[in-house]
Amino acid sequence: MRLATLLLSACLLPAQAVVAGQTRIPQAALDVAAQLREQALADGTAWKVVESLTTEVGPRLPGSEADARAVAWAQAKLRELGYDKVWIEPVSFPTWERRSERAEVLGAHAQPMLVTALGGSPGGMVEAEVVRFDSLDALRAAPEGSLAGKIAFVDQPMERARDGSNYGKAGAVRSRGPSEAIRKGAAGFLMRSLGTTRHRVANTGITRFDEGLEPIPSAALSLPDADQLARLLARGPVRVRLALDCGWTGEQYTSHNVIGEITGREAPQEVVLIGAHLDSWDLGTGAVDDASGVGVTMAAGHLIGQLPQRPRRTIRVVAFANEEQGLIGAREYARRHAGEVANHVIAAESDFGAGRIYGFNTSAPESAQAAVREIAAALAPLGIEHLPGRGGPGPDISPLAAIGGAWAWLGQDGSRYFDLHHNADDTLDKVDPDDLAQNVAAYAVLSWLAAEAEGGFGSAPRPAGANE
Repeated sequence: MRLATLLLSACLLPAQAVVAGQTRIPQAALDVAAQLREQALADGTAWKVVESLTTEVGPRLPGSEADARAVAWAQAKLRELGYDKVWIEPVSFPTWERRSERAEVLGAHAQPMLVTALGGSPGGMVEAEVVRFDSLDALRAAPEGSLAGKIAFVDQPMERARDGSNYGKAGAVRSRGPSEAIRKGAAGFLMRSLGTTRHRVANTGITRFDEGLEPIPSAALSLPDADQLARLLARGPVRVRLALDCGWTGEQYTSHNVIGEITGREAPQEVVLIGAHLDSWDLGTGAVDDASGVGVTMAAGHLIGQLPQRPRRTIRVVAFANEEQGLIGAREYARRHAGEVANHVIAAESDFGAGRIYGFNTSAPESAQAAVREIAAALAPLGIEHLPGRGGPGPDISPLAAIGGAWAWLGQDGSRYFDLHHNADDTLDKVDPDDLAQNVAAYAVLSWLAAEAEGGFGSAPRPAGANE
């Protein structure tokens, strides 16, 4: 049956009684979803978007000149894709710059080492003996003052996982390690990159220094270099010179969340939000993190907008500013739209690369579970399994979820994600067009069915101070 015929039939169907308090999805909407799913699999819009962003803008460090170009690019691209409302909302934050970075082993075994400064690190040069720790816990257990004038090296590995679950544990090395090293007296900090590739690339990412501590130069070693340093240390004392030229500029920068809408035909004030973050780190071109997510969500909304009939509710696509330095754009979005949380029917984010989606779940209450199962059935032909109890709102959706917004999770296969995450290998050639199209199909089906659903998915303002 042709899509136009399906949509016409939806208009002609008599209204069906809804079980009190129960969310349901009309059969006609499910029929359209099946057609939309097949169209998305054959559509190349997402690939074109990712190619355009990574080629024309490139890396998009928050606060850089490319940040402004990315905002302009996103507005133009949403208009080009047929979104009928496009606007920007300001987001301000301090700026950090990377200028140069270098590390080398000194002495009898002199040799260069590949490092990258952690985001938020100050500049400076440290020449000192290295002390290795096999975990963050081991660093924490070191006696106070035992690292005076030395460089702490945390050599904690991160294991692959489809759901990326090991990143949470290993990530504490980057976020907490420098402060712990300072407390022990260290003059510098090195860590094994939070990555899983054997390529000689180092992974950056934001770090923070606890209040009252004087920041120290902090950097990540590529995995081969971390191994090399460990082998050298097994032979005896090692001195390293670490030289970083980077740091906070002391200036505030104003970027923008970029928002596009396909306006709903019956309930335009109610929105189904899908999003990704527009910024990236500066080492690669941010293809996997997160140009892919931008391409997936823009393409999904675009395909829905091309249907003969608009969705019942509004589809809103958000390209969030400055996710990488602390969900800055997402937090500002949640603050600005806190009074509208009940109208955010459900929200989902694409920010875990472009691997094939394998799992689906939502935060929806029991009253919406029948509709959730219908969405799951529409996703199943894509190889996506309904996995109750799994997943979460995603980084940029989490501030909205914290104030009561319902979320959906489309779990991307992240087995290889940390081969590329925050390093120079994150480039367009790592994106598989077929996997990208499967992602678009999933987001389009989810968004369309949530927009057509009769009833909600549990969004409601959460009282101040309530637990998530």
